[in-house]
Amino acid sequence: MDVSFLGGPSPQRGVGVVAPFDFALDRELWRWVPDEVSLHLTRTPYVPVEVSLDLARMISEHETLGDAVRTLTAVAPEVVAYACTSGSFVGGMVGERAMCEAMSRAGAVPAITTSGALLEALVELDVRRVALVTPYTVSVTRALEGYVAQAGVTVTGCAFMSLTRHIWKVTYREVVDMARRAAVRGRLGAADALFLSCTNLPTYDVIPQLEAELRIPVISANQVTMWAALRRLGTRAVGPYQALIDLSARSGPVLPDPRPGAVMQNTQDMQSMQDLPEEKQQEGWT
Repeated sequence: MDVSFLGGPSPQRGVGVVAPFDFALDRELWRWVPDEVSLHLTRTPYVPVEVSLDLARMISEHETLGDAVRTLTAVAPEVVAYACTSGSFVGGMVGERAMCEAMSRAGAVPAITTSGALLEALVELDVRRVALVTPYTVSVTRALEGYVAQAGVTVTGCAFMSLTRHIWKVTYREVVDMARRAAVRGRLGAADALFLSCTNLPTYDVIPQLEAELRIPVISANQVTMWAALRRLGTRAVGPYQALIDLSARSGPVLPDPRPGAVMQNTQDMQSMQDLPEEKQQEGWT
């Protein structure tokens, strides 16, 4: 068959993505990307460390990021994204900005990180109070809470899973259950939005469901990463009924009333979490 009449493929625009060595959700990132954009992924070198603050620091070192970005220069991406939440919030807001500068120097293109994109998304949605869901241990979860607080955003509730590996194996049902727990109205009031942290946590299909149920914007690590990167290209992420990328999906917060004793339970769980050694802390909320 003669296909010469097709004239070749359509012009391609590229987004370079630097991901941690254990990132397993490449296909989820692609689901937010329009047809004219390609993702070019590379990974940081393997290190034999479980998910922790130590690992977050190792995979976000400037030398590591620079080497990763340089591996992408041959395909000429227009923007580079560091797709890791903990690796980009572990140094706080100052550390996140320094990471972007290091990546931009290495690739001579604009650079963003997941945690920087999170703060952009919170501004875009006018969020002052946020509920968090994380698969992390308590120490990594607290670091995320501190990062959000630096931006002047109040954390109203947080559910965490204490996982140190294989985060991509978490089911949608587990994500939804944790989201419902985190979003319960607590002593700090109702959340304006819910953030599902970690780029290795599957979230694409649950966002519309949770937004319809909780009546607040629901944003996730992979979603904000792709949204912010594509903004740099002057184009938009794609996806069904998601407040961040679809203006028609935005509405005011309307949360269900908490169960009797829910606020007290939250407080008790926070205290018990502080008293236990980290390796003994299991799934919980604060």
